[in-house]
Amino acid sequence: MDAALDTRFPGFYPKLMEVHLTPDQLAFVRQAIESGRLLREEDAVKEALSLWEERERTRAEILFAVDEAETSVAHGEGRIVTQESMRELAEDVKRRGRARLTSGQQTHR
Repeated sequence: MDAALDTRFPGFYPKLMEVHLTPDQLAFVRQAIESGRLLREEDAVKEALSLWEERERTRAEILFAVDEAETSVAHGEGRIVTQESMRELAEDVKRRGRARLTSGQQTHR
């Protein structure tokens, strides 16, 4: 797809850009247009950029959460997760689940 961005809105784009796709990518876009999934080649670029933006926002949120967790641990908050602590947590969850099931069965008899 050697197409420039939509020029119906003059002055809307500060600079036009050409996008060069591999033959496989171009076939993929054309297939999407032929199937009615997309109307124009530009729609593929817009959708790709939208998905990229969403992924980058999610990535930034994850990195922020990791930074917060590291800061929390550095301040002595939280707990360090080990295989043993995960086993203990799993056993605790199972124990509480069994207790809940047992208490639920007793009330339904």
